[in-house]
Amino acid sequence: MLLGSSVLGLNAAKAAEPKIRPNIILILADDLGFSEVGFNGQKKIRTPHLDAMAEAGALMTNFYAGAPVCGPSRSTLLYGQHTGHAPIRGNPKWTIDGKSPVMRADSTLLPKELKRAGYTTALFGKWGMNEVITDAATGDGEGHPFRQGFDEFVGFNTHIEAHFHWPDYVWDGLKKIDLSGGTRGGNWRNKTTYGDKLFTERTLDFIDRKHADEKPFFVFLNYTAPHKGYSAPAKDKADYQELGWTTQKGKSGHYRNDADMNTAYAGMITSMDDGIGQIMTKLKELGISQNTLVMFTSDNGPEISWDFFDSFKDFRGGKRSVTDGGIRMPTVVHWPGVIKPGTEIDTPLAFWDLMPTFCELAETTPSGPTDGLSFVPALKGNLKDQQTHDYLYWEFNEKQGPIQALLKDDWKLVYFVNQRYELYNLKNDPSELNEISNQHPEILKQLKGTLMTARTEHPEFPLIRKIP
Repeated sequence: MLLGSSVLGLNAAKAAEPKIRPNIILILADDLGFSEVGFNGQKKIRTPHLDAMAEAGALMTNFYAGAPVCGPSRSTLLYGQHTGHAPIRGNPKWTIDGKSPVMRADSTLLPKELKRAGYTTALFGKWGMNEVITDAATGDGEGHPFRQGFDEFVGFNTHIEAHFHWPDYVWDGLKKIDLSGGTRGGNWRNKTTYGDKLFTERTLDFIDRKHADEKPFFVFLNYTAPHKGYSAPAKDKADYQELGWTTQKGKSGHYRNDADMNTAYAGMITSMDDGIGQIMTKLKELGISQNTLVMFTSDNGPEISWDFFDSFKDFRGGKRSVTDGGIRMPTVVHWPGVIKPGTEIDTPLAFWDLMPTFCELAETTPSGPTDGLSFVPALKGNLKDQQTHDYLYWEFNEKQGPIQALLKDDWKLVYFVNQRYELYNLKNDPSELNEISNQHPEILKQLKGTLMTARTEHPEFPLIRKIP
């Protein structure tokens, strides 16, 4: 008994000892609007755990996604390059030849950089970057998470797999786990396993197993909420169903929607928030909260213009739009003892800044080219030492594309290739409603010149009109 108590005491002490380099947990929502969380003014949907993170940490008010759809947005995060330089610049099938892009096994990638620096790495949830599977039995392919720097993986290999919140299967490493009961759509009918709750459980298990290791860990948790296919567990919708909201009918085809999409949508976000709360509680219980940076953001704006939820605050557009409603993300960073509670960072930053930021925390430098800047100084309150971008750049080539966009200071230039330029001043016009290029010819000329040099050519992603 005495021996057991001693071992327990030693383990507890070891867990409480601060590591020199912090653990890093990056949590990504899927299609979440800027003001669909309480810390950005949401009134109908409850997000108490995210709100608590914002109160105790740093709110990033000008943090941008890499693109207005998931694939290229996540690509900029992983490669540390904007869409004018990243190897993957569009969703599957939007290449010039209609073939899915392949993430090369020798790519310089964020998880590889952290693994090289001695971190244990894990991916839970939506990956969507392994579109060309070479072994159907194992889900292997050049883009598999195991070939891209992750030690553990439970989730979705491909883009389409992540469309289902009650999935028929998930991948556990190189093993397919059936959740359907042997019949297609069985999990959807039986409501047995909600994908995001499974990914929370696996994250908690990973933290339990790895928190006392000498090596720090990196967790990339990719929730599928609140992506289209609006459905939530009954308990997460229950309180909303008592409020007498206007219903928005949902139909099920490829996407499986609950009967009322309003309560389902709110329930999805609340379910995600509950999972985040469990993770934050786990960190406190294990005594590692002060040595763990937790960052939450979203990959792009919402699919539907949710006027009911006031999803965009002062912004315009949503998914597939390079206006700020499609690319400015609800973002918060929590790191007790390092980030001063109530910090607000309004420096314009973007997904490609995560590579140098996390590398600095890991005491390494990116081994390949990056368009990013480390924002560690801003997190620590040293704004005078924080570098700023000369400009931020996006390109998007689906449906209404090709479109290029450039943000420099308060000025936003949008170029509908071979059609027209649009110029906005975001300080005076955050909704991007007043096009003012005729009033500022010198600004237009300057930004057009920058736009011409902001990208490199890519054979699979030329800026020409595409039809998938």
